[in-house]
Amino acid sequence: MFIAYAAVAALLALAATGSAFMTFTKNPQVVGSMTKVGVSEGALPLLATAKAAGALGLLAGLFVAPLGVAAAVGLVLYFAGAVVAHLRVKDYELAPAAVLTLIAAAALVLRVASA
Repeated sequence: MFIAYAAVAALLALAATGSAFMTFTKNPQVVGSMTKVGVSEGALPLLATAKAAGALGLLAGLFVAPLGVAAAVGLVLYFAGAVVAHLRVKDYELAPAAVLTLIAAAALVLRVASA
């Protein structure tokens, strides 16, 4: 199970890092998507930091299981919140957030199972 966690965690950490980078740099597509669901531009650095911390936590979870669990829980909540935010405003372009929620949930299950 640990090897599966390592693979899923690495994939999710890469995706979360990319997403955090695009949020930090205020990529027009990311800003447009977040503005559509009601996120203020002032909240972008906080959200990017949360994604970056989740990515680092997943990688630290390779060595310290509780950090991996905490990071996976945080990312599940973050991306599930993104799905809810999109649904709340009837924006159905939520596939990336939904997929990342499922990958984060898989990382959580695999980290718990391998501990």
